[in-house]
Amino acid sequence: MGTMGNTNDIFELGRSTLSGIENRLGMSRRDYLQFCATLAVTMGLPKGADAAVAKAIETAKRPSVIWLHFQECTGCSESLLRAEHPTLEKLILDVISLDYHETLMAAAGHQAEAARKDAMKANKGKYVLVVEGAIPVKDNGIYCKIGGHKAIDLVKECAADAAAVIAIGSCASWGGMPSTGPNPTGASSVAEVLGKPVVTIPGCPPNPYNFLATVVHFLTFGKLPEVDQLGRPKFAYSRLIHEHCERRAHFDAGRFAMEFGDAGHRQGYCLYKLGCKGPETYANCSTLGFGDAGENNWPVGCGHPCIGCTEKGVGFTKPIHQVAKVINIYPPQQYPRIVEENGKGASFASAAALAALAGAAAGAATMLTRNLGLSHAAEEAAKAKTSAQPKAEDKVSS
Repeated sequence: MGTMGNTNDIFELGRSTLSGIENRLGMSRRDYLQFCATLAVTMGLPKGADAAVAKAIETAKRPSVIWLHFQECTGCSESLLRAEHPTLEKLILDVISLDYHETLMAAAGHQAEAARKDAMKANKGKYVLVVEGAIPVKDNGIYCKIGGHKAIDLVKECAADAAAVIAIGSCASWGGMPSTGPNPTGASSVAEVLGKPVVTIPGCPPNPYNFLATVVHFLTFGKLPEVDQLGRPKFAYSRLIHEHCERRAHFDAGRFAMEFGDAGHRQGYCLYKLGCKGPETYANCSTLGFGDAGENNWPVGCGHPCIGCTEKGVGFTKPIHQVAKVINIYPPQQYPRIVEENGKGASFASAAALAALAGAAAGAATMLTRNLGLSHAAEEAAKAKTSAQPKAEDKVSS
């Protein structure tokens, strides 16, 4: 990863550069440095990485980005545009060179296709390819065409000379909703079509900050972040939603909503028994909100079970209200009661009864001790008498 810098390195660029950032990104220098530090923490980078991130954003050549759309609803792009702190249309569209994006670019038709080919030619081996949506492969991929070209051919052509390939959203990451049975178009993931691993940012929609952190990591270090066996960045998808869920304490205490609108549901109890897939879904939904609508803008925060949209075989596959398969965290064997009864002071009658019982117990103990003493004395006398009898018999015989 290389040696991290320190915050003082940022100011070597001069105040004019930092002032340019204020104008270019529409944010103060303080907010910008805080943003870089937040990105570094999000990616799990060591101390001092915030300076490297800031320097890379300020000085690195903006990478060319080609963004393809296939079988999807454009929700990934919509989510990206609605992110705040800072707004991604100010940061992403200025930090990177978005040379092709069917939804956002002004060009259309032949001009749009010419822009894509020109960007690929000018930045051969250096551009980042982002794919949104699944790719149909049945009947030789005839079910999705862009500019007269089949999606399966487009993605292979664009990926051939890309420096990095990122699949954004569940559809591109593992097939998503288009791949649900009976999957008439043969909708497939980017990795399946290309026949090689790619970085995936699953979610429906995905958290835009996971995508942003991935791109900034590439800008800063010239490589993509560490990923798991499914291509997901570990900084965002290494833990179950259930591990940091705001309702986890209710799960541990055995407090569950049994149906929508019941007392437990209104009080914010755990949604596990309503089909929440948090115990088998890896994502950071419970710890990093987006959309500038507060931290309660995700399903569980709104009172609906997680549907497991980031997990293949869970999202859009299992019934929404089917109880999840708990992967590594099980409910305890015993639960504390929700409301423990409060103790009361002893009344006069109960105190008198307790004293009587104590007196009787003391008396019984005294009598038992006395009887044990008498029994021991009688036993000793019997032994003495038995030992004396043989001596008397000896005298008679003599």
